[in-house]
Amino acid sequence: MSSLHHRHLAVSPDWLALYYRHPLEITHGEGRHVWDADGNRYLDFFGGILTTMTAHALPEVTKAVTEQAGRIIHSSTLYLNRPMVELAERVASLSGIPDARVFFTTSGTEANDTALLLATAYRRSNQILAMRNSYHGRSFSAVSITGNHAWSPTALSPLQTLYVHGGVRSRGPYAHLSDEEFIAACVADLEDLLGHTRDAAALIAEPIQGVGGFTSPPDGLYAAFREVLDRHGILWISDEVQTGWGRTGEHFWGWQAHAENGPPDIVTFAKGIGNGMSIGGVIARADVMNCLDANSISTFGGSPVTMAAGLANLSYLLEHDLQGNARRVGGLLTERLRAIAAGSESVREVRGRGLMIGIELVKPGTDEANPEAASAVLEAAREGGLLIGKGGGHNTSVLRIAPPLSLSIPEAEEGAAILADALRAAG
Repeated sequence: MSSLHHRHLAVSPDWLALYYRHPLEITHGEGRHVWDADGNRYLDFFGGILTTMTAHALPEVTKAVTEQAGRIIHSSTLYLNRPMVELAERVASLSGIPDARVFFTTSGTEANDTALLLATAYRRSNQILAMRNSYHGRSFSAVSITGNHAWSPTALSPLQTLYVHGGVRSRGPYAHLSDEEFIAACVADLEDLLGHTRDAAALIAEPIQGVGGFTSPPDGLYAAFREVLDRHGILWISDEVQTGWGRTGEHFWGWQAHAENGPPDIVTFAKGIGNGMSIGGVIARADVMNCLDANSISTFGGSPVTMAAGLANLSYLLEHDLQGNARRVGGLLTERLRAIAAGSESVREVRGRGLMIGIELVKPGTDEANPEAASAVLEAAREGGLLIGKGGGHNTSVLRIAPPLSLSIPEAEEGAAILADALRAAG
């Protein structure tokens, strides 16, 4: 055990998890690669949990942060803040929400917490509809709407949460149905649920469930839900903390795969927009955002330095069509991984979109989740020079692959080859 690991254990909570039997200290990065304290170089296919969206040490972001820090680092939302207004304008225009308002936070957890505050105040109800297998953050309110036992440490809650079918296509009671039948069954379940409860405030849903193992419903499910929600006046919150900014390749926002009946009432975002800087936020139409009847500020949300980073990062993403790159390179990587999986009895499914790909592992010849295999592949991939993540619903048995959106084809091929070796090594 390293000296730093000893020190970490002495001052950190027991529940603060670390990857790997011998935890890794990352000291620096460049492009799609990072280096550890021993000088080992790794191809990064996880990006600090989908946060390093464009590239490590992106010069444009580094320059923007340095220049802004040289002027002023902090002022709070009590003063006019030009970088914050400029980023809010860009985010609002990209959101697809008419007359959008934007509020910046410091994390996705805080963004979802704010969205829940807005929805419950607007609807005067503390009932929330959430998806099974979901994850929305680590605050008291966010864990109370998390439909994933491994990430929900308390049954106490300020909210009454009701869980809806549909976030997982290939498991559960409707898995055997066609996409059209699956959607119809989930809508019927939602209708039935609403017949047994008081007025709900909102449905919150990740278009692709992140911690849940990159699972998703058929396209159009949330559009079909929207018809039901609108009849009841229930708001739709799309949690885009992991799917936003073009990561799925096909769409800029994950909700756009379900856009038939219009955009969500509220969108939450974080992670990739800051490329590692601490940015989260909420986008909502004006009447929803303005419904609070008490003062509210953010001391650190929208800080000049993080906003400067977000502006530079978003500009780079758009100017270099990283959404298109995610679609092209992600499509090739998915095909390569599916070819590898075809030769493995341990891989149940390769799924995802763009550069958001999950590989679900099972015990050979069964449908039973295999978290031990996922941990073994994680270790073997590291030994081969590749960093990946893991997740999943009932058991953590899904390998999560989400590299920076600037990933090149040779890097995708290299990562796939390392993964193939890791899967073989792990049995």
